[in-house]
Amino acid sequence: MLTAKTRGFTLIELMIVMAIIGIFSAIAYPSYQGMVVSSARGAAQADLMGLASAMERHSASNFSYKGAAVSSGDTGVPAIFATYSPASEPADNKKYTLSIYNVSTNGQSYMLKATPVVGSLVAGNGDLFLYNDGRKGWDVNADGALALSEYCWRC
Repeated sequence: MLTAKTRGFTLIELMIVMAIIGIFSAIAYPSYQGMVVSSARGAAQADLMGLASAMERHSASNFSYKGAAVSSGDTGVPAIFATYSPASEPADNKKYTLSIYNVSTNGQSYMLKATPVVGSLVAGNGDLFLYNDGRKGWDVNADGALALSEYCWRC
């Protein structure tokens, strides 16, 4: 009598494949999350540079950085650029909020700030700063102050 040969995978083989997939996922997911945070920070840095360009255009027409914020204010939400980052996404997907953080009393210098949105993946990742003289800062430890070692974007 002929017996039919069964084809397919055994339960043990399927369990081994699932275990391998689980191990790969456990290794890959944190790296993926790190890359998502890094790309969001890169988009915020690009948006700060775009806001700096808008500040320079504003200064070229007004001979001062003053009045670039909403309601002709000196600080706060910028009226001359998108109010969220990344600027290419809808506002409800924003990861950083852009602001004009400080303008000198004579209107000849400024400091821009990108603040991580609370509840987003980048929350607690530290603020990004850009100064009119080209200095860049990243509050890596999110303590609210820039140490000398934090005057860079790739610290």
